[in-house]
Amino acid sequence: MTTASYDVDELRTAYPEWSFFYSDEGVLYATRRGVRLQDAEIHKGLHQTVSANDAATVVDLLQDQERVAAMS
Repeated sequence: MTTASYDVDELRTAYPEWSFFYSDEGVLYATRRGVRLQDAEIHKGLHQTVSANDAATVVDLLQDQERVAAMS
């Protein structure tokens, strides 16, 4: 098992409402599973998809999304 696979499996367990995948370039993406954000939610700062070059940054982005959602 590669490190990238391990990271994705761990993230899928921790954040089941998000779908995770690595691009061919090695960028990690997380996109909301089964949710289509409305314009008003996007204007409040929620994102349909987030991405970063490493899992730690994606986790930071997901935690930020949780904070924004809690404030809505």
